[in-house]
Formats: sequence, C-alpha cells, structure tokens
Amino acid sequence: MLCFYSCRILFQEKYAYYLQIMWLRRLFSDAERKENMIAVVLGMMIFAYLCGSIPSAILICRIAKLQDPRAYGSGNPGATNVLRMGSLSGAAAVLICDILKGMLPVWISWFLHVSPPYLGLIALAACFGHIYPLFFHFSGGKGVATALGAIAPIGWDLSVLMMGTWLLALLLSGYSSLGAIVSALIAPFYVWWFKPQFTFPVAMLSCLILIRHQDNIQRLWRGTEPKIWGQLRKRNRRNNTETKL
Repeated sequence: MLCFYSCRILFQEKYAYYLQIMWLRRLFSDAERKENMIAVVLGMMIFAYLCGSIPSAILICRIAKLQDPRAYGSGNPGATNVLRMGSLSGAAAVLICDILKGMLPVWISWFLHVSPPYLGLIALAACFGHIYPLFFHFSGGKGVATALGAIAPIGWDLSVLMMGTWLLALLLSGYSSLGAIVSALIAPFYVWWFKPQFTFPVAMLSCLILIRHQDNIQRLWRGTEPKIWGQLRKRNRRNNTETKL
C-alpha cells in the first residue's frame, strides 16, 4: 500500500513538472509567433506603401503620350481624370493598376494568415502610398480604386456591391466624387452585414477616403463641383471643332 501511494505521488509530481514544461514551451512559442507576425505585418506595410506609391496614372499617360493628368481637369492622377481627357482605354488601364496596388499586398497578407485588424493597417498603408506616394513630392490621388482593391480579398460580392453603388450614384448624379463618397459611407455597413470581423479595417479605409474628399464635399455643397458628363461633352466638342478646322 505504501509503495502504491509513493508511486502515485511520484507520478503526480512528474505529471505536474511535465505540464509546467509544456506551458513554458507554449508560452515561448506564442511569443515567437507574435514576434514573427509583427515582423510580417511591418514588412507587408512597407511593401503595401511602395506598391501604392507606383504612379500608374502618370506612367500610363506617358506611355500613351497623353497629357499629364496633374495638369488637366481636377489635377488628380486617377482613372476619372484620365477619362476626362477622353481616353477610355487609358482610364481603364489606370483603374486596373490602381486596384491591383491595393489588392496585391492585402491578398498576400491574407495567405500569410494575418489577422483582420492588421489587414486593415496594410490596406491603409497601400492607400497612403497612393495618396502620398514616395515620388512626385508626396502628391498622389484620392485612393478610391486602391481602397476597392484592398477590399476585394475580403469577398468579390462586396467588391461588386461597392462598384455597383459607385456606378449608380454616378449615373444618378453625374458626379464621380459623389459616387466615391456614397460608397465610402456605405462600405462599412456592407462589410458588417456580410463579414463583420472586417468592419473596423474597412471603416478606417472609409474615413481615409472621406478625409481625402473633403474639398469635393465642399464643392458639392456649394454646387461648384463639375459633372463628368459635362466635361466629356466639352472635350468632344473641342475635338470636333479642331477636326473641322
């Protein structure tokens, strides 16, 4: 009987010691995993900012021998301003490139199992790169297409809803900026309905888009914001007049 109790006590001591060792190993492995994740997030934020800094509108306009978008219309190097210049293919190319600038870093981070709050920071870094690029004196675009690309990895259904909202607002009002503002306001509610774990990151992106459009909001309030259809008609008339001459 005494031998049985001695063995039992010895087993309990060894089992307790084994549990302590396993707990310490798990603690250190969790700490290492967190350190590795922080390094991955920082690296992806830098990569996202550099991707966002690529001046796709300026490069495409130079390749297509178009006017510098910063010196035309709204002065914004984005797809809408390239469309105002009368180049549909150039605007489509700029739109695709700007979407990819936001999509690529977030998608890679998604495959690296980065958690939703950190995905939001990476998406913000891509938008910051587009708005305040490393080149051209930190003067960039509005970040709408890049933000759309950053949301795309969450789900294509959300991307379709966002593009549909922007297009509907544009067709009803004629203001591209109003479409972007309405989409930014509704985006967090779309995400909350479909994938609520990404609501906070998308809300951060929406705030950034709204802050960037504060001048457009003031012009819309005063009624001085130009409609995209009117500018396209003026350009077509000018081209027709030059052709006749």
